[in-house]
Amino acid sequence: MTADGPPSAVQEERTEASLGAPTRQRIRTISLAEQAHQALHLMIVRGELKPNERLAEPELCELLDISRTPLREAIKKLAAEGLVILRRHRNAVVAPIDALELEHLFEVEAGLESMAIGLAAQRMTNTEINRLEALQERLERLVDKGDLNRYFEMNQRIHALLVAGAKNPVLTETHQRLLGRLERARYLALGKFGRWHESANEHREILEALKARDAELARRLLTEHVQHTGKVIAAICDG
Repeated sequence: MTADGPPSAVQEERTEASLGAPTRQRIRTISLAEQAHQALHLMIVRGELKPNERLAEPELCELLDISRTPLREAIKKLAAEGLVILRRHRNAVVAPIDALELEHLFEVEAGLESMAIGLAAQRMTNTEINRLEALQERLERLVDKGDLNRYFEMNQRIHALLVAGAKNPVLTETHQRLLGRLERARYLALGKFGRWHESANEHREILEALKARDAELARRLLTEHVQHTGKVIAAICDG
C-alpha cells in the first residue's frame, strides 16, 4: 500500500482498537454472569430476543454453555437496566417497547447530551477532537459498507465520547445508566428506516461545530439529532 492509498481492513481494525485506548491496559477476567449479561444484552438490542419473548432458562443455558446461577445473575442485571421483566415463579420476559417511556427517555437524553456537548466544546482538547474525527471517518466508511452492527457500535462510542468530553463524572454516569435503556430503540431506528446516511451526516455537522468551539450550535445540532431519532422510533411504534 502506498502512503496515499486507502487503509487496509487490518489497519482499520488496529486504528479502531487504538482509538481512545490507554497505552497500558489491565487485563480483567470477566465472570460467567457478566459474559452472559453481555451476550443477552446484545441479543435484546439487536432484536434476536424480541419484546415479550420468554427467556427460557434451559435453552439459554445450553446456548450460552453456562449453568442457571450465572444466567439468573445476568437476567437480574438486565431487569435492573429495564430490558427484562422478572416474573414470580415463571421465566422472565424481554421488556416490551413502551412508546411513551421512550418519548420520555429521549427527552432526557437530548437534555443530557446537549448539556454535555456544550461543556465539551469548552473542555475537550484538540487531541480528543481529533480522536472523535477519526471515529467519525470510521463511521462513514461503515455506512458505505452497509455494516449495521459495527456502525451501531461506532455510533454508541461517538455518543459516549461526546459525553465524556464534558469531563463531568456525574453527567457521564447518568448518561451511561440511561444509554442501556435506549440502545434497543436506537438500533431499531437504524435498522427499520435505514437512517444511516442521515445520522452520519448529522454527526459530521455536530463534529464541525465542536471543532469550531461553537457550543450553542453544537447543542442545537445534537438536540435535533437525538429528537430526530426519537421521532423515528415513535413512527415505528405507531406503525
